[in-house]
Amino acid sequence: MTVTPTPAPATTGTVLALRGVSKRFGAVQALKNIELDVRAGEVLALVGDNGAGKSTLVKTIAGVYTADDGVMMFDGREVRVGSPAEAQQLGIATVFQDLALCDNLDVVANLYLGRELRKGKVLDEVEMERSSWELLRQLSAKIPSVRIPVASLSGGQRQTVAIARSLLGQPKVVMLDEPTAALGVAQTAEVLNLVERLRERGLAVILISHNMADVMAVADRVAVLRLGRNNGVFNVNETKSQDIIAAITGATDNAVSERAARRTQQEGSAS
Repeated sequence: MTVTPTPAPATTGTVLALRGVSKRFGAVQALKNIELDVRAGEVLALVGDNGAGKSTLVKTIAGVYTADDGVMMFDGREVRVGSPAEAQQLGIATVFQDLALCDNLDVVANLYLGRELRKGKVLDEVEMERSSWELLRQLSAKIPSVRIPVASLSGGQRQTVAIARSLLGQPKVVMLDEPTAALGVAQTAEVLNLVERLRERGLAVILISHNMADVMAVADRVAVLRLGRNNGVFNVNETKSQDIIAAITGATDNAVSERAARRTQQEGSAS
């Protein structure tokens, strides 16, 4: 039996919602009263400076941490996620920055690791290979072969394999932690194209990134965290990047916004 996921129905409803979520580690208040709505068929970028609480929030949603206060809603009902396995069963998939791939195994083995298909008592290698090709084709992935070791793939291709593996559980929410970190220009473009494929499949995508160019290229909305608290949600089509940067830094005026203002003034003078 194949477990290749089929595209989710196109919808703009809220799949995941956080209400007043807080998390404390001893004397450190990592998250305080976080409010977040994640919608199907949308890319929500989660941004913030180092120490803003992004990783803590992602791990709380993924079941690595348990929130001290607040409510998490999934498909309109209140849920409590106590472990990563529970998050996956619920329909939340997370691709962390380290990818957690086995370099010595081929693409098929990595995709189906822990959930191998069997025909009787033996592995159904034919069906797993066929399903792997089908899934990668749906994602427009540029993988030369599903039978080559993952160690021989580029950074962008490895990211593709990790994301494809997360889709085998047919999730409704996919969280990507810095998917373009340390990638070249071509590989970054490949991964951003993949993010757009996920949105086209009707999935709710949470993109964690420090790269504002990537965020502005693929995100529909941007949620800013600052010092463990909400500091604004912006529609990309209605917002300039310097406004988002100001929210990240907590400043209304900074070097980026000042340069942008000077550039706008110069262009106005020239015209």
